[in-house]
Amino acid sequence: MNAAINTRQRILRSARDLIYARSYSEVGVAAICDSAGVKKGSFYHFFPSKQELTLAVLDEFFLEFKEQIFAEAFSERLTPLNRLRRLAELAYRFQKEIADVTGHTLGCPFGNIAAEMSTQDEKLRHKVATVLGQMEAHIRDTLEAAVACGEVNNIDVPTTAKAMLAYAEGIMLLAKTRNDPEVVRELMPAMADIRIRT
Repeated sequence: MNAAINTRQRILRSARDLIYARSYSEVGVAAICDSAGVKKGSFYHFFPSKQELTLAVLDEFFLEFKEQIFAEAFSERLTPLNRLRRLAELAYRFQKEIADVTGHTLGCPFGNIAAEMSTQDEKLRHKVATVLGQMEAHIRDTLEAAVACGEVNNIDVPTTAKAMLAYAEGIMLLAKTRNDPEVVRELMPAMADIRIRT
């Protein structure tokens, strides 16, 4: 049982790293199997298709983001606007660490799949939309808390949350395009500068 779990995790990890560093279309099953050190039979035992594997990869990415970024950034120990500032810091750290290892700024793994596959694969589009919707919900809850405690003036919270998510995704795309994680450090903290009450 443990060997099976380990094999599945190796396939997931290899697919995650390869697809994130390259693209969904560029990475085939053979490359994933080679990287994971497994045969194709093992691959298809756990995943009926590359699409199903990618859906699992997106779940793994989101679980990692929840544990390593969202749990800390959206902690109720922080004031609402400080949650947004902490989110910016952690997003920068994530991109910087990857750039230091790979030499490339890879951007948002969810945004990457959305840009590449949303018009080609409905299941992948829906999965990314669901994940981004959960990110938006964290931002929306934070903004509602900011309004409630008087950190910001009364705003259209749902629309602002959508705009902030779009802003963050745009920053990730720009950082990837420029191959420079410093773009995240420079621009993302502005999310916390929303209509601060004086």
